[in-house]
Amino acid sequence: MPGRILRIAMPFAILTGGLALWSPSSLAKPDYMKKEKKACTYCHNSPSKAGLNETGKCYAEHGHSLDQCEQKKKVESD
Repeated sequence: MPGRILRIAMPFAILTGGLALWSPSSLAKPDYMKKEKKACTYCHNSPSKAGLNETGKCYAEHGHSLDQCEQKKKVESD
């Protein structure tokens, strides 16, 4: 009986662990990084987390364009 449970639980644990390791890397979109020529942390608090900083929130709110977001940054820094 314990062997049968182990045979079922082990693949499940491996699959779950693999998904957990793979998921954080899929939160940031490499296509956006290539399009904008910016590092992940330009819009994200951390490259492995979903949290957006102010620039990332602006980017999402403006149809995935940095035009208005970069203007905001210039005005704020002046």
